[in-house]
Formats: sequence, structure tokens, C-alpha cells
Amino acid sequence: MTALWAAFLAAHVIVAWLGWVYPTQPMGDVVLVYQPWSASALSGGAIVGITESWVYPQPALLPMLLTQLLAWPLNGLAGTTGAYLIGWAVLVTALDAVGFGVLVGRDGAAARRSAGWFWTAALLLLGPIAMYRIDAITVPLAVIGGCWLVKRPALAAAMLALAAWIKIWPGALFVAAVAAARTRMRMLLVFLAATAGIVVLLFLLGADRHLLGFVFEQTGRGLQIESVAATPFMWMAAAGAASIDYSYEILTFQIGAPGVDAVSALLTPLMALAAVGALVYGAFKAARGASFPRLFPPLALTLVAVLIVTNKVGSPQFQTWLIAPVILWIVFDRTRSGLPVALVLALSALTCLVYPLTYDGLLRAEPLPVLLLTVRNVLVTVLLIMAARALVRVPVPRTHQRN
Repeated sequence: MTALWAAFLAAHVIVAWLGWVYPTQPMGDVVLVYQPWSASALSGGAIVGITESWVYPQPALLPMLLTQLLAWPLNGLAGTTGAYLIGWAVLVTALDAVGFGVLVGRDGAAARRSAGWFWTAALLLLGPIAMYRIDAITVPLAVIGGCWLVKRPALAAAMLALAAWIKIWPGALFVAAVAAARTRMRMLLVFLAATAGIVVLLFLLGADRHLLGFVFEQTGRGLQIESVAATPFMWMAAAGAASIDYSYEILTFQIGAPGVDAVSALLTPLMALAAVGALVYGAFKAARGASFPRLFPPLALTLVAVLIVTNKVGSPQFQTWLIAPVILWIVFDRTRSGLPVALVLALSALTCLVYPLTYDGLLRAEPLPVLLLTVRNVLVTVLLIMAARALVRVPVPRTHQRN
């Protein structure tokens, strides 16, 4: 256990340091976006999500504000920018340590130790993007909520509600749990109560006009260059038949080519159809008596993978979403977790190679980074197929099979 904890904390130190030395400003979002947003809120300026629409749910501002508090004592030593980066790294490390403590526990059962080593390896392979994005705040919350699903379902639902109100993806773990668990009504009521409480608070803060701004902000996005659906167009860009354009409104690089708008328009309904289909199938398996430890992991991973594969955004930090469901797969069904573990570790390494290590070349549509991106996107699609196949193969009791 001591070696595991030491490796986990050392991985955070290494990854935090790599953010300072890797190219392409992998910490850019923290100081170029999160810091100004939080500084504006504290100085009496615009409050994102409250006085103006925002790309994230409103509670996502909380860790950005907390980082200002952590950075304040260091402003004189490291400067405002450096202090904020250090504060962010400290906050992520502290939250991860809490999540890691819940995961491995005091005794450190074999499956939970394995999950801890996987988390450590994934963090190292994914690199700075695993820490210097708002998604990093939600990973430990999702892990904690997932670990509590069996013994503390009400607390699990509350934790996943909080995580989903910071970044939407942990909601996939919650709906998977509702479909697979017998305590679904209790979890659903707690989740709805927590959501209602957050909504009421936001209304009191004056967010009524911008309450769901994060939903509508996403609808205007084009097809981001790293998304799975953009892969063929990136090869067109490499051949000079498509363009890579920067959106100052969304702050991301998007592909421009004939047919892009049609593909982009199809992705959101495809995502909804695939997610609902997987969820209904999972609920059908649960109704026929499938056990929670066998059903929940592949269902959760399928839903999260659907959110990535069918997304018109392909930000590298999306790969952090895969860490939590695979950790929970190891915890609940270790003997069948080998393939998802291997795939996610490979995806983490490939994502780091794409961003930040070869990202400059990708923006120029050079063949090598486009090839790396293609392999990554093919592999995440393979992960989705693997998870869906595992979901189909979840057994049900023979009595149900006869009926």
C-alpha cells in the first residue's frame, strides 16, 4: 500500500511538472480561461453562467474560484500565473488523493489495488491533459460515487449529481447505475433532489436566463479536428482538400470541408439514439436478473464511450472520462477487466502523443500526427464495440432465460 500511494502521488508531481515543459501550452486552459473567469467573478465583473451564458454548468466555476484561494499565498513568489497553475495542480492532487483513498481503502483489496495501479499508469501516460483541465476535477468525484454505489447508494447519487453539474459526462455513470441497480428509486430521488437544490440556488444567484446556457452553447459548435467523425476530413486536409480553422467563439480548431455540416448535424441525434439504446438494453438485462457487478461496468463504459465516439468535439481531456468506468470495472469484475484496461492505457498514450507532443504538426495536417490521431480514434471506436459486446454477453439467470 505504501508503494502504491507513493507511486500515485509521484505520478501527480511528474505530470504537473510535465505541463511546464511539454510544447503547445497543455496548461493553457487553466491560465488563459479558468483564471480570467474566476478573477472576473471575484472582482465584480461578469460571472460566467450567472450573468452570461457559459460552455460549462455553473458549479464548474467553484474549483476555479477555489484555486484562486489556494494560489493567493503564492502570488508573491511565483507570480499570478504561476501561482494559479500551482494552486490548480494542488487542488487536483488533493481531490485525486481523496478519491484514491476511497478506492483503495485501508486494507487495499487486490482488485482495488489493481485499480489504483491502473489509475496511476493512466495518469502518467495521458500526461498534463489529465490534470490541467476541468475534467480532472470530475474524475475523483466519479470514482468516489462509483465506489459507493453498492453500500452507500444515496451518497453515490449525490456525488454523481455534483460531478455531472461540473461536467456532464458523470451522468452516464449515474444512469448506468439506475438501470443496473435494485436501489434505483432511492438513487433517482436523491439525484433529482440534489439537482433541484442546485437549480434553486442558481435561480437565487440570478442565473435564470442562463441556467441551461451550457446546453445551447454546444449546439453551435462545428466539427472539431480531433473528433472521431473528423478523421476522414483530416486526411482530406493533409491532401489539401479541407481547411483547419480556429473558432474564437468556442476557442477550438474545427474542420472546414464539403459535407462537414451534414456530418456534424447527424452526430447529436446519433449520440442520443446510441445512448438510449444501450441504456434500454441494460435495463432489459437488469429486469431479467443480471447481477450489478457484471452489468454495470460494461454499461457504464459503453455509455461513456458513446459520448466520445459520437461527439463533434474531440478534446484530448475527454479520454480522462474513460478512467473512472474502467476503475469501477476492475473493482466490480476484475477478472474481465483486462481488455478495457489495456485499451484505455493505449488510448492515454496515443492521446498524449497527439496532444501536446505533435499538436503543432496536427494543425498543419502533417501525415504523422494525422496517422496518430487516426489510430487513437479507431482505438476508441474499438473500445466502444468491445464494451457493447461485453454488455450483450452479460448473463442472466437461467430461470429468466427459460421464461
